[in-house]
Amino acid sequence: RGRGPGGGGRGRAVMEVAELRVGFVGAGRMAGGLARGLLRAGKVPASSILASAPSDKNLDSWRESGCRTTHCNLEVLQESTLVFLATKPHILPGVLQEIRPAVRPHHIIVSLAAGVSLQTLQHLLPARTKVLRLMPNLPCVVQAGAMVFARGSGAGDEEAALLKSLLSSCGLCEEVPESYINIHTGLSGSGVAYVYLFAEALAEGAVKMGMPGGLASRIAAQTLLGAAKMMLETGEHPAKLRGDVCTPGGTTIHALHQLEKGALRATVMNAVEAATNRACDMAKD
Repeated sequence: RGRGPGGGGRGRAVMEVAELRVGFVGAGRMAGGLARGLLRAGKVPASSILASAPSDKNLDSWRESGCRTTHCNLEVLQESTLVFLATKPHILPGVLQEIRPAVRPHHIIVSLAAGVSLQTLQHLLPARTKVLRLMPNLPCVVQAGAMVFARGSGAGDEEAALLKSLLSSCGLCEEVPESYINIHTGLSGSGVAYVYLFAEALAEGAVKMGMPGGLASRIAAQTLLGAAKMMLETGEHPAKLRGDVCTPGGTTIHALHQLEKGALRATVMNAVEAATNRACDMAKD
């Protein structure tokens, strides 16, 4: 089999999304979520996606979607232009050593590994490789993710624009300085769990007052979804939107007083700080 479009390393062929060949080294949940987003949005045909994993455990669902699969990481490099590295962080250095001889100037390499810096990626790949670092979060699996990415010295505006265009099908995607990536982990990567905890507490409060649990959970989820959509679509500061819900002497201000007594805001800020600091520590290990 040939190397596919872009094999000559010329920019226009690489950037034609319709012709783009996308590879995944690692085929776990996050990689699968990104691939589904690309497929659902019609960004890349299934026949142009190739995923590799050591065993068939994770590959069956890819085949069901019409994607091609392999057990050979090098084959992904040979067949793809845009390659997502979606292995566990501790496995990544060995994978980079394995694929390094197959990396060519036309390749765009995107790492999803937490705690592996652009400096490390660039050191372990050939000089001037177009490498970017992407940090998604779990709702990418349902195309409602929050993703940030930073580019290495070999990646230019064209590669950044391509990645942003492709991943917009999986949720919000923003380019940031690399120093923001650990903050994003504390805010959004781990933040999904804070929201689930809050949703659970909302629903349990309603159960305590006599509402059935299933109904309470559905209403709690829709409440969070609606509030988030209002923030995104109006662009208003959350404090302004919160104020709009409060009427003098009404139910909401009485409830907010209880949340303030429980130091909700300070506790959540501490949680983001703790998760960010832990992400920074893991990057040093």
